[in-house]
Amino acid sequence: MTEVAGTLVGLGLVILLIFGVLLVMNVRVIQQYERGVIFRLGKVLSHVRGPGLTVLLPFADRLQKVNMQLVTMPLPGQDGITRDNVTVRVDAVLYFRVVDPIRAIVDVHNYTAAIGQVALTSLRSIIGKSNLDELLSTREGLNEGLQMMIDSPALGWGIHIDRVEIKDVTLPDSMKRSMSRQAEAERERRARIITADGELQASEKLATAADVMGAHPAALQLRLLQTVVEVAAEQNSTLVLPFPVELLRFFAQPGSRPSGGPTANPHAPMTN
Repeated sequence: MTEVAGTLVGLGLVILLIFGVLLVMNVRVIQQYERGVIFRLGKVLSHVRGPGLTVLLPFADRLQKVNMQLVTMPLPGQDGITRDNVTVRVDAVLYFRVVDPIRAIVDVHNYTAAIGQVALTSLRSIIGKSNLDELLSTREGLNEGLQMMIDSPALGWGIHIDRVEIKDVTLPDSMKRSMSRQAEAERERRARIITADGELQASEKLATAADVMGAHPAALQLRLLQTVVEVAAEQNSTLVLPFPVELLRFFAQPGSRPSGGPTANPHAPMTN
């Protein structure tokens, strides 16, 4: 009896040891940013395990963790032809996160790859529906349209599309040169318009000034003298102006012969 009892005790210890090892092997730790989906004998349980310790039934349960963080997925550049027949290459960035772990695991195989393929297809589609000017200037509307196109199938997989951003639009070299010439012509047109407006305003001011100086001749003389002073100050030189001889009569002494008349020659012979 003692030998039988010892055998039973030993067998019980072995069983407890095996059960303890299995229990330890079936304890899982779920992180704060994760959720656990449990398959029991191949059937998914409706209760999603939260962060912390989770004990699984040996040989019956299988745990699959799902990351609930926001995922950033860069979309490689896609070649396409716009609606106005311009070949471009567009790349974008996709932001998404899982909102229903069970559907993300059960309803689709490798939801990350599925979302990436839908995003690439939608990006090529949005290129063909847009003009070149829309791709370059109105990206906000294109981002919203691209997000709606991707979000429609993603909702059925338990995935929410946070946003989509078109990162870069690459143009052919010939198109870049054409756009550069167009921009240069536009800047030249604006410069000519500004110059013409300036000349028009200056001509109007000059016409008004001419009317005022025509009514007041002294103002014209003052303006002439002011211009002479400014030129002399800038050039740092002395200017010689012609002076009308007729103005000297105002400085002549009374009774003297006006300037410019005949004068007596002291060396001429005298006659009786």
